[in-house]
Amino acid sequence: MKNNYLSLKNFVVCIMISTFGMHVNAQTDYSVTSIPHQVYTAAVPVQFTSDDKYSDVIPLTFDFTFMGNTFNQVLIGTNGDIRFDTALANGYNPYNFNTTIPNLDFPIKNAILGCYSDMNSNGNTTATPGTITYSVVGSAPYRKFVVLFNNQPPFYCGNAEVTTFQMILYETLNTVDVQIVQRQSCTTWNGGLAVTGLINDTGSIGITPPGRNTGPWTATQEGWRFALPVSNSNYSYIACENTAAGVADFNLQVVKDDLENANLNFYASLSDAQFAENALASLSFTNTTANYQILYATDGTSITQVDLRTINCQNDYDLDSVPTIDEDLNNDGNFANDDTDNDGIPNFIDNDDDGDMVLTSVEYVFANLPNGRTETTLLDTDVDGTPNYLDNDDDGDGVLTINEDYNGNNNPADDDTNNNGIPDFLEQSVSLGTTKSTLNNLISVYPNPASDAFYIANKSAETVSNVSIYAINGTLVKEFKNTAATANGISIAEFPTGVYLVRLTVGTTIVNCKLIKK
Repeated sequence: MKNNYLSLKNFVVCIMISTFGMHVNAQTDYSVTSIPHQVYTAAVPVQFTSDDKYSDVIPLTFDFTFMGNTFNQVLIGTNGDIRFDTALANGYNPYNFNTTIPNLDFPIKNAILGCYSDMNSNGNTTATPGTITYSVVGSAPYRKFVVLFNNQPPFYCGNAEVTTFQMILYETLNTVDVQIVQRQSCTTWNGGLAVTGLINDTGSIGITPPGRNTGPWTATQEGWRFALPVSNSNYSYIACENTAAGVADFNLQVVKDDLENANLNFYASLSDAQFAENALASLSFTNTTANYQILYATDGTSITQVDLRTINCQNDYDLDSVPTIDEDLNNDGNFANDDTDNDGIPNFIDNDDDGDMVLTSVEYVFANLPNGRTETTLLDTDVDGTPNYLDNDDDGDGVLTINEDYNGNNNPADDDTNNNGIPDFLEQSVSLGTTKSTLNNLISVYPNPASDAFYIANKSAETVSNVSIYAINGTLVKEFKNTAATANGISIAEFPTGVYLVRLTVGTTIVNCKLIKK
């Protein structure tokens, strides 16, 4: 098994933040990544879905932070958006737009734009009506609010141009997913324009996936995730509750081991930690506040907040079919530090545990055993000891599963280039991406994380001809076309703390590394 995580199919990730926290660094600094295509069930009809109209106020049933503000109610617009301005309930949902976002004059603000376009869910003279439904799925504190726009015709045009998509809001994580089943463009009406993204309350901030800003684009079975950066300033410990009262036993030795500090003492309050008074007498701790409690750890030089949370391990929070109790892979009792793909999301709430763009529920299958044997052996195609749902090179051919997406739709499961009924990512003899994979293994950046400067390690026979550094929102912040200037290191001392993408041109190939600036 290779431990590279690729958030897009050609990205090689050199290192990711591995400590999971519930806090965010910046309330508007969203990143956009491609995710596996998945569609949930949404059963509750949205009322009052006449053309160009917002719904009644709809409760989320949980708090959700969007663009720095927290909401527990939303409106659903018939033109494909979720809006947080509840004063507009049953009011006009604008349809006419021709500008990209961000834009102060964009007609929709403080909103999630699922596949925003001029649609008519009631149909028209040439189209059959579609449906708009919603549901809350999963278990607290990791529920999902799902809105499904199904077979939505454009205001003018026929059934051939219908659009189906979902918007998913994640409790606690404050993440937004957009799943586009299909988007057809009717260019004879309003230019066939549509946009997928997020926009703040003034229009000054807008985030869209590549190629999905305002335009007459089409799409089929693609998923996009809008996420805030995860903070690793606190230590997170999530344990199975002992009872329904939200109480669990926490082994604080796990904290010492993860933080690699044997000299830590633990305190119930910040003031006790600051004055080194009333340290906990035992490393075995049972929380006294249900579901969530804070402790403080210090060795006398710095203080780390330790967030203790409890979960009901009978629930399948990510709906990936893997029992939650089995997602504590290192068996230390802390579900927050099991993150196979190092994407900042622990396995128990990650529906793609190995980050290979194939859903865990698809890969969590059991092998057919010969001679009538019935052992519950998980499928391990390359027999490397790592089951497919935790292995990002399932067939062991040296090409990451995510790089065997040869048709470029971010879903390796539907690539079968030799038409034998076996997906390429499960067939070792098919490895069309070998050259790319080899370069990924031979080129990296170091140190990572870095504070002042980083270097390029190139063990390949190719020359790095160009170095470009991008912020997580896609903005180019530094570029070197003459790489001789990078021989003594590339200074990033002036960069703000955060995650950056380093794009290296190697011959005719692009290799991407994620770099963390401390």
